[in-house]
Amino acid sequence: MANPSVEAVDTSSDKLMLIAGVLLFLAGFVAFFWLSGQEWYVRGAALLVGIAAGVVVGLFSSPGKSFIAFAKDSYKEVRKVVWPTRKEATQTTLVVFGFVLAMAVFLWVSDKSIEWVIFSAILGWK
Repeated sequence: MANPSVEAVDTSSDKLMLIAGVLLFLAGFVAFFWLSGQEWYVRGAALLVGIAAGVVVGLFSSPGKSFIAFAKDSYKEVRKVVWPTRKEATQTTLVVFGFVLAMAVFLWVSDKSIEWVIFSAILGWK
C-alpha cells in the first residue's frame, strides 16, 4: 500500500525542472569557489544568484507548487493559534520550575536514603 503523504514526481518536465534547480543550486557553490580570486561581493553574488535561481526553478515544478500551497496553509493555521498571555506564560513557567525543584529534592532524598540503607545499614560502612 502506498503512503499518501509521499509525493512522487511523475512527469518528465517536473524531473527536469528539479534536476535543473539542483544543478543551478550547485553551480552557485561551484562559482563561489571558482571565483576565489575575485572580491568577496562578486563571489557572494555568484553564490546567491545560483542558490536563488535553483530555488526559483524548483518552486515552479509541481512539487514546488505543492510546497508553496502547504506553506500558505501552514501560515494560515499558525495565525489561528491562541498564544498565552504574559501572565499565563509566567505562571506556567513557575509551575514547571516548581515541579523540577520538587523532583530534584525527591530524587536527592531517594538517592541519599538508598545510599544510607545500602552502605550504612547493610554493609556497615561509615
